[in-house]
Amino acid sequence: MPDTLQDDAILEEFRVSEALLSGHFLLSSGRHSGHYLQCARVLMDPARAERLARALAARLPATVRAAIGAVVSPAMGGVIIGHEMGRALGVRAMFVERPTGRFELRRGFALNPGEKVLMVEDVVTTGLSSREAIAAITATGGEVIAAAALVDRSGGGVDLGVPFTALIALGFPTYAADELPPELAATPAVKPGSRATA
Repeated sequence: MPDTLQDDAILEEFRVSEALLSGHFLLSSGRHSGHYLQCARVLMDPARAERLARALAARLPATVRAAIGAVVSPAMGGVIIGHEMGRALGVRAMFVERPTGRFELRRGFALNPGEKVLMVEDVVTTGLSSREAIAAITATGGEVIAAAALVDRSGGGVDLGVPFTALIALGFPTYAADELPPELAATPAVKPGSRATA
């Protein structure tokens, strides 16, 4: 798979699309940050989304790429990158969603028993959504053999129970509510993501 992007080119994609935001943000993990990656912005240009997905697919080990039968991503944030990863890998793409608070396949989506699945997210920070999505996929009979994300914000410490590949790792400090630095404490937090705060 020949499509590769270097880290500088990947960061430029985020800059050009104004996806890297500064301010005071309340993350879905419940922690606070002075920076937020709005991956929806970097993915709103279909050509850019395709470029990034092809670059991410190229970083997967060849044995993983060859084994994948389907891509499954968690709604909402993972839907676009999941679809583009399905296109890049030439496999079906579907998503899990939380109609009652727990991830599940709906809308007629189904996996074959034992089907090899790549779980794809836009951003991984704590890995909570990823682990919940993997559990939902496993519960339907799929076998998650790897996970991938556009951005790893975990500082390299996330454990999803399967091999994990990210297009780029970005580290911004995060803070508990009682340890905010003065510049964040002085401004109200904005909740930019699609998931309820933990």
